[in-house]
Amino acid sequence: MIKVGVFGATGRVGKLLLEDIKETDGISVSTVFVRNSLDFSIDPSILITSSMESFLNACDIVIDFSLPEACEMLLEQAIKTPKPLVIGTTGLNNHQLNLLKQASEVMPVLYATNMSLGVALLNKLVYQASSVLDGFDIEIVEMHHRHKKDAPSGTALTLSESAAAGRGLDIDKVRVSGRDGNIGERTKDEIAVMALRGGDIVGRHSVGFYNDGEFIELNHTATSRNTFSKGAIRASKWLINQDTGLFSISDCLEL
Repeated sequence: MIKVGVFGATGRVGKLLLEDIKETDGISVSTVFVRNSLDFSIDPSILITSSMESFLNACDIVIDFSLPEACEMLLEQAIKTPKPLVIGTTGLNNHQLNLLKQASEVMPVLYATNMSLGVALLNKLVYQASSVLDGFDIEIVEMHHRHKKDAPSGTALTLSESAAAGRGLDIDKVRVSGRDGNIGERTKDEIAVMALRGGDIVGRHSVGFYNDGEFIELNHTATSRNTFSKGAIRASKWLINQDTGLFSISDCLEL
């Protein structure tokens, strides 16, 4: 039985993790980390703790859906107390991403801006389309609920990286995430990533390849956050058997 520590249990996906793990064979929740207290009840056998050290010692693997600052704290402690980590927190800054890489040198770490099978496949398709459709303009649009804090979404940024990689471009030099005013014509290599927010949209990502006379669009829509929690559970059951290193959801799914 794999003992999971849930980091970010009070969040939308964290709560779903607690329920979905109950329905999954070979895995159980052994502990949850909370800064203050839980506002809902869970199995009394689960350790609820605000001690990072106690949290890590009470589990075999950690699944994290928290906030960037909390994820940073987790990574700093895990480097001292290595434990396999499945990280689904988005909006990480460069320092936090560097911590992620540092942690992967002493433990297996799977980092994914989106844990769904569909998005993992979408990234592969975007890479292929980008490399084949030379000269097509690439525009990415993502839509999320009104409460999402980071923009563009981590998933959209990963898709833009896949598109750039397909053409051998540096995404930091070609990404555009806003247009306003008389900005001139679209440049040849730019890859646009635009964010929309509203209502209760779980997540929708569209990658369009546009040329004179034709265009093709690749779309993924998440209709339930269980897609992310179940994907993370699948990833944890795979990661527990890996050596040190930094892995992606594509590694887990062998795409």
